[in-house]
Amino acid sequence: MTRLSTVFRNLHQDNLLVLANVGDAGSARIVESVGSKAVATSSAAVAWANGYQDGNQLPLKLLTTTVESMVRVLTVPLTVDVEGGYSDDLESVAKVIDCVVRAGAVGINIEDGAGSIDLILRKIEVAKKVASTRGIDLFVNVRTDVYLRCLVAPERQLAETISRASLFEQAGADGFFAAAMVEEYDIATLCEATRLPVNLLSWSGQPEIHELARLGVKRLSAGSSIAEFLLGANNALAKSFLRTGRLFEHQLDAFTYSDLNGLMAKTN
Repeated sequence: MTRLSTVFRNLHQDNLLVLANVGDAGSARIVESVGSKAVATSSAAVAWANGYQDGNQLPLKLLTTTVESMVRVLTVPLTVDVEGGYSDDLESVAKVIDCVVRAGAVGINIEDGAGSIDLILRKIEVAKKVASTRGIDLFVNVRTDVYLRCLVAPERQLAETISRASLFEQAGADGFFAAAMVEEYDIATLCEATRLPVNLLSWSGQPEIHELARLGVKRLSAGSSIAEFLLGANNALAKSFLRTGRLFEHQLDAFTYSDLNGLMAKTN
């Protein structure tokens, strides 16, 4: 486990680490088999694979068994999206971190969402403390939703993001995830302003991958987009087979995030 922790940390030092986020062990194994140097979960993909909505709805037992099943088939590091720790209660957050670390994860994503800055800083500290107790050098990648949720006015988003990067680093964060940041100037400015490896969520309108690397980005994540396409394809294939007894692969369309989250709401 220590070796995988070191490997994962080192993957953020030089070249751009590209992560095709997954939601189940089979997908994790496929992603490793095509050459990925690490595997990352998407909280949405894991939730949907288990019939739950994304958004702190997945039971901890299912999250834990999912991580265990992935670790069983992987030889590369695994990092797990724990949303906001699935709670704002710090003891509950500690329990989540402990479960995923004991299951074999060497990295986590944890996000600020619309919560207070003080709360996410305390969650970062809790995550590092829990992992240290288990003897794991956990890579804590912290996502800010300043751009994704428009937490401040557009003209203040870059400054607010840079400010949060500094605060997260002081609290012990190992990486900084600026979800939905798109503009080249903003990306370059952030990469210059923080010592943390910068992670972006793949987003329409962003520079090409080689340009992101040139700007200083160290990690690029697919997020829930692969799961959206795969489940949309499942929907189309099932419809065609139920209607005709045949598969019409050319009629494949992705679901949207809201489509899938709405669909899973009916089962909870």
